[in-house]
Amino acid sequence: MQAQLARAHGGRWKMMAVLLVCAAPVIASYFTYYVWRPEGRRNFGELIEPQRPLPDLVGVNSIGRQINLKTLKDQWLLISVSGGACDDNCSRHLYLQRQLRESVGKDKDRVDWVWLISDEAPLPEALLPALATATTLRVPASGLAAWLPPSIGHKLADHLYLVDPLGNLMMRFPAQVDLTSASKVKRDLDRVLRASASWDQPGRPAVQ
Repeated sequence: MQAQLARAHGGRWKMMAVLLVCAAPVIASYFTYYVWRPEGRRNFGELIEPQRPLPDLVGVNSIGRQINLKTLKDQWLLISVSGGACDDNCSRHLYLQRQLRESVGKDKDRVDWVWLISDEAPLPEALLPALATATTLRVPASGLAAWLPPSIGHKLADHLYLVDPLGNLMMRFPAQVDLTSASKVKRDLDRVLRASASWDQPGRPAVQ
């Protein structure tokens, strides 16, 4: 009996050791970004603490299919929010999201650019071809407001947001990002992609 208990106890420790080894890259990359930040390194985006996981919120895509936001995890998500009419700020964000994804080169398959539409307004026809590689979902505005925190004095639509592959809202970029400041967004995006390279792989098909 004692020998059996000893073997069972040893087996549990071995299993815990294996789990720790598997989790080590994830823990290390998160420690680097959330805890230990070397002097001289400054993020352009603001880290969101505590983290906010993707909500249990259902949106509707361009062909009328219902998609739960939780199913979008396993990819880095660069998110913008606006009404369907898509004003100048919205158009600029969509352009920047597409360009930023392309700019990371071989890592672009680890990134989805996502437009969350907060009303029922029809989309401009001229915009549709540019959305071919985007994930577009109509999501209730109240649900988005409960999940995404704009900075003081701003609206959801003023920001770009970054969600990590584990499904946690990680970063909010400053309001009114433009072509000039887009390079700073890319710098942050490059950093998180490098930090997660050992454990994050492309694998979830984009939701269209």
